Amino acid sequence: MILIIDGYNLLHASGVFGRERGPRGFEQSRLALLDTLVDLLGEDAARTIVVFDAANAPDGLPGRYTHGGIRVWFAREYPDADSLIEELIADDNAPTSMTVVSTDRRLQAAARRRRAEAVDSDAWLSEMRAKRRHAAERADAK
Repeated sequence: MILIIDGYNLLHASGVFGRERGPRGFEQSRLALLDTLVDLLGEDAARTIVVFDAANAPDGLPGRYTHGGIRVWFAREYPDADSLIEELIADDNAPTSMTVVSTDRRLQAAARRRRAEAVDSDAWLSEMRAKRRHAAERADAK
């Protein structure tokens, strides 16, 4: 299973934003989102790629790095994150085991053409938060 997340799309749906405005605020927001994802995904973090547009990437930040097991990619050589995500979908040799998280209809259509699962960002996030709450409630009950 591979999970591909449209980073800024999910960031918008999550409401997780840094306190500052401008480039530093974007960086804080990305880190807050990635920390949230590490918590929500647990072991699945290692099978996750979060793709961000490169327009707001801080200077000196590598095009790809790992955060808590999550692969974080900036679409530096692409017009936008959607183009890189479409390429990942097209190039995957087992697309039926792929889930694409984005509210972008273009990406959802690309995923469905390859028989990958496409999930709206807000619906996916709500489901993941609910799973996390239920797991915490079960742990508290023990």
